[in-house]
Amino acid sequence: MQTETVPSIIKVMLVEDHPMFRERLASIIAKRGDMCVCGEADNVNDALACAEATQPNIAIVDITLRGSNGLDFLKDLKARNINLPVLVLSMHDEAIYAERVLRAGARGYITKYEASSEVMAAIEQVLNGEVYLSRQMTAQMLGRFAIGKKEAGDISALTDRELDVFQRIGRGETARDIASALHLGITTIDTYRARIKEKLGLKNGNELQRRAMEWVKDNPA
Repeated sequence: MQTETVPSIIKVMLVEDHPMFRERLASIIAKRGDMCVCGEADNVNDALACAEATQPNIAIVDITLRGSNGLDFLKDLKARNINLPVLVLSMHDEAIYAERVLRAGARGYITKYEASSEVMAAIEQVLNGEVYLSRQMTAQMLGRFAIGKKEAGDISALTDRELDVFQRIGRGETARDIASALHLGITTIDTYRARIKEKLGLKNGNELQRRAMEWVKDNPA
């Protein structure tokens, strides 16, 4: 595979809503003589402005951001034709999000549970024009591709927007709250709820609420 030209000083942008984790990651990057953190952001709008102003060589992005999420950032990058390699670094379940972020334009997914040495290896792999995933996730995605079908009740069957609505339901947000946050009509949110129930094999709103709350509990931000 042909590799991309990597500059002598690699500019890294951090998009993460937890200041302490940003500081820790910045400290790890600073130990590398050929890398520097060129900008930080905790939300999509600031991250887009930072990307355009600093022209980073790579962005390390969390799924959960203030007021939005990393998937929206990836989609906005594509919409603005900003060619920025993105490595998603998150606590969220790789089995749920890895395929989603790759479809949205990211070049890799790694969890925050990995050692700092593995995070740096993932950064280098993305900078070299390759895609980074764990071995387990690579095997799982290949298996899913071979089967070509998602099982009923599988969270991965939800679209990105449906998953967002599902998470918000699990956090106790009402249909009105969700509609306001996503700038959508309540009727549209009701349609999403109906689709989620159908895909997850849930009979009613109470089952949806319970399933969403259990999932959020098991998959904290």
